[in-house]
Amino acid sequence: MRFSERVVDLVHSPIGAAHALVGLRTNSRDLLDLSQAAPSFPAADVVIERIAEAAHEPDVGRYPPQPGLPTLRTAFANDLSHEYGADISADSVLITAGCNQAFCIAASALTSPGDEALLVSPFYFNHDMWLRLEGIHVRHLEPGPDLIPDPEHAEHLLTDKTRLITLVSPGNPTGVTIPKDVIHRFADLARRHNIALIVDETYRSFRDQQSGTHQLFENDDWTDHVISLHSFSKDFAIPGYRCGAVVGGSGIITQSLKILDCVAISAPRIGQEAALAGLLHAQEWRLEQVARVRELEDRFLTVMANKPGGFEVVASGAYFGWVRQPSSDLTTAEVVRRLVLEHDVLVIPGTAFTPDDEAMLRMSFANLSPAEINELKLRLAEFA
Repeated sequence: MRFSERVVDLVHSPIGAAHALVGLRTNSRDLLDLSQAAPSFPAADVVIERIAEAAHEPDVGRYPPQPGLPTLRTAFANDLSHEYGADISADSVLITAGCNQAFCIAASALTSPGDEALLVSPFYFNHDMWLRLEGIHVRHLEPGPDLIPDPEHAEHLLTDKTRLITLVSPGNPTGVTIPKDVIHRFADLARRHNIALIVDETYRSFRDQQSGTHQLFENDDWTDHVISLHSFSKDFAIPGYRCGAVVGGSGIITQSLKILDCVAISAPRIGQEAALAGLLHAQEWRLEQVARVRELEDRFLTVMANKPGGFEVVASGAYFGWVRQPSSDLTTAEVVRRLVLEHDVLVIPGTAFTPDDEAMLRMSFANLSPAEINELKLRLAEFA
């Protein structure tokens, strides 16, 4: 049989590629896994209890309403309205099977094969993969040394084929929070050029508080050019229940529903029940986890301050450290392989997030305990 050239030419998931190395290990000590950015701790008790309760309800296995449970859409709209100081309607919320699906259906609703899209480098690899899979030409916007993208630079990359710009804030893989004034300038750029601005806010609870919360939702015409994407996985530790959201105007909701009908019909009801329980009953728990992850970041920066093994933190935030590897003689892929096989440290190569090898690594420090972060320093020092 023949396969699509776009699929054949697509890279494999860097998460899967990294984990394939684990099976080659011969060392007996425990692996320090800084690869996948998923909560390594269980959900709040109230969420777990609701999941167990819902499993016994007769309609839990049925299709929920396609846009999502009305109670969840309302609760999430209220949550956003409170955080952003805006009046967001439940009609502006479409529940999806995770934030990855939210991006895929929104991007597909906005583009056709041959169109162009801008991603800020370093980019989230699944965004790049999906756009290429859809036959979209991806242009990469290189940020400055502070890893903040420049709207004026972005404007020079726009063509008559550009259909969308995507920002991820806080960033994956860098952890960098884009200042709200920069996000506002990107929204103005999208408005002036009649294109869409997608803002992926998966890690919004973990943003750098000094950068401030954007105020896009306060503009009367925000639904004409802005789409906000969200995940409940990180806030409530339910990544396996696959629950996310598209927040936008009636146009993007309507068109995205057509695509959703072909790929999932609707987000799983059980995941929606878990997210709803989190929104209604686990907000204090949510804040406690945010504080705990920030403490892990502080410890990570402390142990990395003296560049153990030559590894240097360039940026950090949310779940991530964006780290420069020290070897000029090895490719980043080779460094990752050595870290796994010789030092029992699993990370993701920066080449998953950049067009070229820039000698960078993504370390998801939020996966570790404080003691494991201390151990990380010792194992990286071995590399030298």
